[in-house]
Amino acid sequence: MNKEQFIDELKKINITVTDHMLEQLEKYDEVLRAENKKYNLTAIKNKEDVYLKHFYDSLTLSKIIKLENQSLCDIGTGAGFPGMVLKIIYPNLKVTLVDATEKKCKFLQLVIQELGLKDIEVIHARAEIYSKTVREKYDIVTSRAVAPLKHLLEYSIPLVKVEGNYIAMKSDIQKEIENIDIYYKKLKIEEEKILTFTLPYEESTRTLIRYKKIDKTDLKYPRKYTDIKKKSL
Repeated sequence: MNKEQFIDELKKINITVTDHMLEQLEKYDEVLRAENKKYNLTAIKNKEDVYLKHFYDSLTLSKIIKLENQSLCDIGTGAGFPGMVLKIIYPNLKVTLVDATEKKCKFLQLVIQELGLKDIEVIHARAEIYSKTVREKYDIVTSRAVAPLKHLLEYSIPLVKVEGNYIAMKSDIQKEIENIDIYYKKLKIEEEKILTFTLPYEESTRTLIRYKKIDKTDLKYPRKYTDIKKKSL
């Protein structure tokens, strides 16, 4: 996907980008590819693939929720997807990027500095540790293909405000949603919407799942990582 195709495809999902936003994305891509030569940030290195599989893919979150002045936390953000891209295109968002890898956090700080972004912070922490101490803070929490859905729910739901939303960005979810109702009950969430679509040009499947938090999360969640991995709720 070249830049012109990127602009055209965004219009189809009701996103209009300014010249300034495009300049920021271009700079982001330059910094990403330069730093990726020093250490592994992403396996996607081709510019056209970055625009499709990182930039456009990140912005598909807007298909399932209206983005405006909310606080948003991106769990396991990696090189900043989707959180950094969302901040560029929706500058009124207050964004927190959480990742457990120090080199990726340093990269994110570099991008923020290079782009002059405000109201965005980087947290170097494991998701289950961060959500143990930060409770009911964010309007929206999201993550893109980081871990199994059940794990993500337990990590992420404690961070969401009551009446707020958690949105999982996945590919195929059929196996991941088996026997998941117990998670909804214990984490006090409701599944509001599932949206499945294909990326343009590549035609790979994507699935967005939006959950609403209906009550405060019990303080015993999330459990320790070893327990989350070993045993379902």
